[in-house]
Amino acid sequence: MASIFLVWLLFITVYDFRQRRAPNWLVLAGALSALAALALGAAPFGQDWPSALLGAGIGFGCLLLFYALGLMGAGDVKFAGALGLWVGPWALLPIWIGGSVLGALHALLWVLLQRWPVFPRLSLMLFGSPPSAGSNPSITRVRFIPYAAYLALAAAVWMVWGRQRG
Repeated sequence: MASIFLVWLLFITVYDFRQRRAPNWLVLAGALSALAALALGAAPFGQDWPSALLGAGIGFGCLLLFYALGLMGAGDVKFAGALGLWVGPWALLPIWIGGSVLGALHALLWVLLQRWPVFPRLSLMLFGSPPSAGSNPSITRVRFIPYAAYLALAAAVWMVWGRQRG
C-alpha cells in the first residue's frame, strides 16, 4: 500500500504543478485508497481507524481556516484531509512544516524573479503565464503556489525518512 500512497503523491504533485489545483477526483481516489488500506488492515504507517479519522479531521479542519481567509484553494484543504487519512495526526505537523517551507521558498523565488527577471523561462515554468491585462483580479484569483504539491513532496520525504529511522 505504500507504493499506492507514493503514486498518489506523485499524481497530486504533477497535477498541482501543471494546473495549480488538486482536482476532486484525484483527492477522492487517495482518500478511498486510504480507506481501503484501513479496511484491509494494510495501512502502510500502522494507522488504526480512530487515528486515521483524527488525522483527516485535523488535516481538513486546520487548513479550512486558510481557505476561509482566501489564502489557500479548496483542493489543498481537501488534499490535507485525505493525507491525514494516510498518515494520521502525528505526522501532519512535520509534513505541514516541510510543505510550508517549500511554499515559502517558492514565494521568495517569485518575489526575486519579479524584481530581477534574469530567467524568464524559469519564472514561466514556476508561476505560469501572468494574468492578461483584461482580466479582473477580483474575479480570478491567481494561485501561484502549488501547496498540495509541496505537501505531497514533504509527505514523501517524511515517509522515506521515517522508514530509515525505524
